[in-house]
Amino acid sequence: MFESAKVVHTLDKAAYKALEPGLREELLNVQFQLIDQNRRSLLVLIHGPDGAGKGAVVNQLYNWLDIRKLDTLTYNTEDISQDDRKHPDMWKYWRGLPPFGDIGLMLGSWYHKPVNNWVLGRTDDDMLMRSLDRIRRFEAMLDAEGVSILKIWLYLDQKEARTRLKSLTDGSYKRPVVREWKELDSKKARERLAMISEEVARTTSTDFAPWQVVPASNSLYRDATIGGVLLEKLRRMTGQPKSEPAATPTPAPMPAPAPAPSITTAATAPTLAEALPHFSILSTLDLSQKLEKSDYDAQLAREQHRITAATTSAAFEKSGLVLAFEGSDAAGKGSAIRRVRQALDPRYFRVYPIAAPTDEELARPYLWRFWRSIPSLGQTAIFDRSWYGRVLVERVEELCSPSDWGRAYAEINDFEAELSRSGLVVVKFWLAISQEEQKRRFEAREVVPYKRFKLTPEDWRNRAKWPLYEQAVTEMVDRTSTAIAPWTLVEAEDKRFARVKILRTIANRLEEALS
Repeated sequence: MFESAKVVHTLDKAAYKALEPGLREELLNVQFQLIDQNRRSLLVLIHGPDGAGKGAVVNQLYNWLDIRKLDTLTYNTEDISQDDRKHPDMWKYWRGLPPFGDIGLMLGSWYHKPVNNWVLGRTDDDMLMRSLDRIRRFEAMLDAEGVSILKIWLYLDQKEARTRLKSLTDGSYKRPVVREWKELDSKKARERLAMISEEVARTTSTDFAPWQVVPASNSLYRDATIGGVLLEKLRRMTGQPKSEPAATPTPAPMPAPAPAPSITTAATAPTLAEALPHFSILSTLDLSQKLEKSDYDAQLAREQHRITAATTSAAFEKSGLVLAFEGSDAAGKGSAIRRVRQALDPRYFRVYPIAAPTDEELARPYLWRFWRSIPSLGQTAIFDRSWYGRVLVERVEELCSPSDWGRAYAEINDFEAELSRSGLVVVKFWLAISQEEQKRRFEAREVVPYKRFKLTPEDWRNRAKWPLYEQAVTEMVDRTSTAIAPWTLVEAEDKRFARVKILRTIANRLEEALS
């Protein structure tokens, strides 16, 4: 994959000066189209050996593009902040994603840590390949969500890179140099980096985000080539969709003979999905379970005490808690969350009530508004409705396409796995009530002044789609209940029973994780 880049490529000043004005004009024109369309953003990942000119490339792009819609996203891998250390590895990248219409120039990306660790012998081949597989899936999700990716590797052979880096840093005046691989100063480490770089590029080149290997020994050739690949990427992003071929007129069908009365034709036979009854996992719950008031207070206090003890322990400082509450309207999520709050130190938790996304959130991947709210180690985040809206309300209300919610199951599993790897305990609840109980609670809210705000016309309208939501919940549980983040289905017809079950589940999960 690097073979062509190993051949010397040059461009003289006269040729460069002749092509630069036209290149700059075309880049600006297509950037303005990206801004006007406001439906995708672009991440440009710039990698290469130290001394290859990564900083110079960024500066050149700032000369050529409209800087009002251009961001530099830098991640100093040798000086990670304490805040970063207390979050999942991907957290800093999640938060920095540019909104639609913007271009982000990324120095130091999600490739750095797995490659660096492999070169230094901290991980083996299998661990590296698993990391790269997660990266491929993450990039596929970004692309599907409107974030295009241009990956550039600036190629220099080891000897030239070392010589150039030395010339840039020697002398009384040291030019600023982007040191991506500062830890890899030994000859052996540089050889391992050169060896693995080509394999990483080959393994993670995809149809939507291939690696562009750019020879970097001649700065004019390097800059012109990068300008060209950037221009081509922006053209593809902003181009009009291919027109559909004209439909071929269909001749009128010949009349079919009438079928014999005893035979069911293919046209009238029910499909398998129609013939089989719809299964709802919620139908397996025993909603009659209750907890008497005399037992409730003692059990509630006991489970709250267990949660308090776990979340104030020394072990919890290296862990954290993410709670996701989903359920039918009026199922009691808010009252259950209040009982959880009572067990937590108010300095170290936050509740996020999730409503319709804002314009800022709509301009980024659907998970972005949850990514930026992930707690640091030692803290708790409670989501009153969550990222599962993509496969629930957005699916049922047709706010996204079937392909969007269809791929979301795997994306959510990857997201929760990333949280778990960082030490966060993920606990998910679905609170279930019957249609009759929901109607009773709706009617009760209508007559209590301080509860009327909880009821909207949309709540009544959603009742008509109860079977669709049951189907969506069943598939959600089947496809996203994992060993690290299982779903807990809560029989919520009796609020006291539901609250104690929720608190006990949280306490059990915490004690198991911290033991």
